[in-house]
Amino acid sequence: MAHVLPMAKRVEVVSHLVEGAGIRPTSRLTEVSQPAILSLLLRMGEGCERLHNRLVRDVDCVTVQVDEIWSYVQKKQARVQPGDSPEFGEAYVFVGMASASKLVISYRVGKRDEVNTSAFIRDLRARLVTVPQLYSDGWVPYVAAVGASFPGSVDYAQVVKNYRRKGRKDDDHRYEPPRDPFITKTPVFGVPDVKRASTSHVERQNLTIRMHIRRFTRLCNGFSKRLPHHKAAVALHMMFYNFCRPHEALRVTPAMEAGLTDHIWSIDELVTAALSEAPTEPPQPKALKLPEPPAGAPTAPARALPNGRGFLRLVGSAPAAPTPPAADPSEPEPPSPSEPPPAPRRMVQLSLFGDG
Repeated sequence: MAHVLPMAKRVEVVSHLVEGAGIRPTSRLTEVSQPAILSLLLRMGEGCERLHNRLVRDVDCVTVQVDEIWSYVQKKQARVQPGDSPEFGEAYVFVGMASASKLVISYRVGKRDEVNTSAFIRDLRARLVTVPQLYSDGWVPYVAAVGASFPGSVDYAQVVKNYRRKGRKDDDHRYEPPRDPFITKTPVFGVPDVKRASTSHVERQNLTIRMHIRRFTRLCNGFSKRLPHHKAAVALHMMFYNFCRPHEALRVTPAMEAGLTDHIWSIDELVTAALSEAPTEPPQPKALKLPEPPAGAPTAPARALPNGRGFLRLVGSAPAAPTPPAADPSEPEPPSPSEPPPAPRRMVQLSLFGDG
């Protein structure tokens, strides 16, 4: 029992880790050895992943934004040798966020390829119960992944920011490029709201990740050396962000705003729940429902297709022409015009340069 950390020390260690401290600073601040901190991190990561699978499901949200944040394990991708471990190199984090509640619905750590993209979108689809407005960047595998996981039941658009390596002559390098040619919005599936299509909220979440996970801080030696610890740090942060950290704009946690909990979790509660959480099966996809129209807006006709293949919806229909009011029989009819209609005008060739 001498090698078991007391609960107070566990809470203290986790409190430093979720606020962006590295392993070495946490060891110095808490007087806990680095191997003990890494062991606790792995157990907390596994428990937080199980908690996320059990709690973050049946999410009812209208707008979802997805993005990827770059990171690496052991060494950057350009320095990976043929004989190195497959864990080395880039390790992107795919993040799916609800725009209104700021809840991180789904995440995945792995290479930026078609396999991880498809697995991430499948997990995102399994946690939703409403046909979403889905926005992403221009990563090409998203199109096939969204089409396979949301057949006929998504309004999807891609938002591409057209960065240039060489600026124009009239560009000032101190300021952002003009917005009109800088952002391109392309509808892909369904009828997305192109005017509101954006990935700004999930990109702001990338900053939160880099501020709260030391392994994501650029130009430092706090990067991950092993992939399991990298995944555990991401899982710990996502549970802390969703359930323990009040959002500055919402004044509550994203989980409270989404209706997943009724109070702000403490670090003590998070540690206790994560270390005691039993293995949980990931959520399975459920039939999606159409979102409720805004107040005062008419409901568009829709019909569910058989075998869960989505919806057949009527969109973009022109409003019916107003019916003229019926004539009052008590009023006299307007008099018919007595003058004949004017004769058509005769075409005349005009001279541009005079008769001379």
